[in-house]
Amino acid sequence: KEKPSQAEVVAVGPGGVVDGKEIKMQVKVGDKVIYSKYAGTEVELDKEEYIVVKQNDILAVIE
Repeated sequence: KEKPSQAEVVAVGPGGVVDGKEIKMQVKVGDKVIYSKYAGTEVELDKEEYIVVKQNDILAVIE
């Protein structure tokens, strides 16, 4: 069984609309999160590597 990954949130989107209902983001910049091992898309921006993860793929927020 693969272990989940851990990261710090550096940016969030505005949320969205699903089935006509507004869905607000449940995480904020600075939160430490655990997400599924194979979740997300790796991107490089200004020579920094990031992983873009859907809110649904976040398993937990760590305090």
